[in-house]
Amino acid sequence: MAPVQYPMRMIQRPAVLFVCLGNICRSPLAEGAFRRRAAEVGLCVDADSAGTADYHVGSPPDPRSIAEAQRHGIDISGYKGRQLQIRDFLRFTHILALDHSNLANIQALAPPDATARVGLLMDAVPGREGAAVADPYYGGEENFADTWEDVDLAAQALVAAFTE
Repeated sequence: MAPVQYPMRMIQRPAVLFVCLGNICRSPLAEGAFRRRAAEVGLCVDADSAGTADYHVGSPPDPRSIAEAQRHGIDISGYKGRQLQIRDFLRFTHILALDHSNLANIQALAPPDATARVGLLMDAVPGREGAAVADPYYGGEENFADTWEDVDLAAQALVAAFTE
């Protein structure tokens, strides 16, 4: 499958949904990084995060994700886990998976009338197309720092693409 294309100019306000498995580690970090990078350049966006599984619906992000975001001056402690829903395919302009397994789950759920562009988050980063953001859940704090580096790099690339 070809990487999702990021248009030079959005006519519609960008609305980006970041999706991982449980919506407590990677996708909340990606949402926080994207919101911050967009705010830094004055880009009006809608952003949210979700999981393909329902393991953590209503739960806050993993404490290690909260701590990693806080290290970068971002408070994600109020985020609540939710599961990807059919209506998301019409609500968002882009639905970005953090890995290939979740991308397949997203594509399987997509209704025929979906308007969102679906792809991998790292496809936004030149030279990183097709790469997955590793799940830090079973690792230590250094894994969350690595995840932050990936999602922040992708957030910067997305914001650049949306403001060109």
